[in-house]
Amino acid sequence: MFNKFDVLETIEMIEKEHLDIRTVTMGISLLSCIRATAKETAQAVRDTVLKKAEHLVKTAEDLSREFGIPIVNKRVSVTPVSLITAAFPAQSGLVARALDDAANELGIDFLGGYSALVHKGTADYEQTFLNTIPEVLAATVRLCSSVNVGSSRSGINMDAVSVMGGIVKETAALTANADGIGCAKLVVFCNAVEDNPFMAGAFHGTGEADTVVNVGVSGPGVVQHALKFVPEADLTDAAEVIKRTAFKITRAGQLVAKEAAKRLGARFGIVDLSLAPTPARGDSVAHILEELGLSVVGCHGTTAALAMLNDAVKKGGVMASSRVGGLSGAFIPVSEDIGMIESAAAGNITIDKLEAMTCVCSVGLDMIAIPGDTPASTISAIIADEAAIGMINNKTTAVRVIPAPNKKVGDEVSFGGLLGRAPVMPVHGGDSSKFIQRGGLIPAPIHSFKN
Repeated sequence: MFNKFDVLETIEMIEKEHLDIRTVTMGISLLSCIRATAKETAQAVRDTVLKKAEHLVKTAEDLSREFGIPIVNKRVSVTPVSLITAAFPAQSGLVARALDDAANELGIDFLGGYSALVHKGTADYEQTFLNTIPEVLAATVRLCSSVNVGSSRSGINMDAVSVMGGIVKETAALTANADGIGCAKLVVFCNAVEDNPFMAGAFHGTGEADTVVNVGVSGPGVVQHALKFVPEADLTDAAEVIKRTAFKITRAGQLVAKEAAKRLGARFGIVDLSLAPTPARGDSVAHILEELGLSVVGCHGTTAALAMLNDAVKKGGVMASSRVGGLSGAFIPVSEDIGMIESAAAGNITIDKLEAMTCVCSVGLDMIAIPGDTPASTISAIIADEAAIGMINNKTTAVRVIPAPNKKVGDEVSFGGLLGRAPVMPVHGGDSSKFIQRGGLIPAPIHSFKN
């Protein structure tokens, strides 16, 4: 039962602390769209998305007005397109353009699912599909792509990891006139999940219902504000404050998710309670960590503080909803977090420290700009390192790096909006190419054998 204090507190969260529903994402199965030709399939895909998501934007806007909670993004995720175009992979671009056209007509922000799942091996059609990614991302605006190259049960497909380093480089080159923005729409996963509402990694898993609504909530500013009231509390009490705050944030998300699903005639999927920052001041995960007592994010103690934050967010959220899913934790994208941007620009946080932090937070090395002349083998090695963390620790990890064309360390890239801006960060100069060229499969860890 809500009382007047709960209502006033929620209003305060929205007006002053950047509480929002970061995304309402409709997942749509495209398996019924497969036809004899690429052209026919593309038409069926376009028609299906337009029909099922016809009222998505209006419904989200109506709910935002009725509940008084900002809903920042309206998104769609679809069945991994590599499965839809398996019979004609070289023509996957036709389906990509159909999806981007549908997204544009619907007025949604992003559409995810130009994806492939190659964690145990790459079929011939998947290899052809992967080669289409750079041109597709350069030719579309709203379409996002993801590739799953490893899992805790299967190991890491190092042949795919090697290929993805080159694909990231080519994608950056083809979008060089916009600081390599194509790479901001491309993520490489280990242990990808099927119900993730956040881009660029969202896709509609084959185990999902035909049409599903997943919601991603966000509230870094709310958590930071709550911690300001307990400046002298020990970390146990601070964790309790975070848990209670996450509970309230998640309840708001579940309310929106259930009502959106009802109005759209879809299944209610999950609430992803990840703390997703924005470049706006007062909406930063980095600043939460500094509120806990760090002088600057990136100093010693950062990983421990992030571990506590991530765990407390999950504990509070799980108590608030029986449908918690997706990634759920704290994101640390550099370009999308004003605290991370400032720390990276000052040299206080490095890729090595960010990698350590990914062991305990949601996802991985995210929205990091690196020099444009970084070798493809180095990018593949970064992907391999992050995939290894995910595989061994049985968690989702990912890499979304931007080798910024014609940029060097100290320069800056700017994408605008939620994608933000980022200083170009240094990478190690050592050569990883021989390791990457070995290829093969890094075997799954011993604890993967659970049957």
